[in-house]
Amino acid sequence: MPKKEKVEATEVAEVIETAEVSEATDAPEVSTKALEEEGDIAADYLEELLDIFDLDGDIDIDVRQGRAYLEISSEQGGNLRLISEPETVEALQELTRLAVQVKTTSFSRLILDVGGSRQKRADELARIVNKVIEKVRETGEAVPMKPMSSYERKIAHDVIADSGLTSESEGEGRDRHIVIKPA
Repeated sequence: MPKKEKVEATEVAEVIETAEVSEATDAPEVSTKALEEEGDIAADYLEELLDIFDLDGDIDIDVRQGRAYLEISSEQGGNLRLISEPETVEALQELTRLAVQVKTTSFSRLILDVGGSRQKRADELARIVNKVIEKVRETGEAVPMKPMSSYERKIAHDVIADSGLTSESEGEGRDRHIVIKPA
């Protein structure tokens, strides 16, 4: 009997991220109707999870930049903070993507936001990137950053480009990171 290996959530996320990282030009065009259907399937899955954990939240579905975008919010803020940490949101996003893929048999690139955590993380990341940009300007040398997800790398690349410097991603899998270089 073949030995079964324990697969960790980070390994699953890595496999999905690797597929997600393929440039947007490589991604097949998906119709708005298909993305709305993907959003509906994801919302049903997330509703069940919220019910299981007795969490209150409203789920809004949108289509943005060729992706289904789901946002879980609550008027009171309430107990959503329990699942709004960046690592938790990433894990929920990957689980939701897998649930959608099982139903649709096609790859999902949906984005999940819980309680505005995406914007908070983007703001925090921009602050960190700006500190590294200053270091690059002061030293005139390239500076590598810590590994981050493809979503975070995209945000960082945009901030770096807006500053007039250049950047590129290096490494593979969990070690994939950005190197900020002088212009």
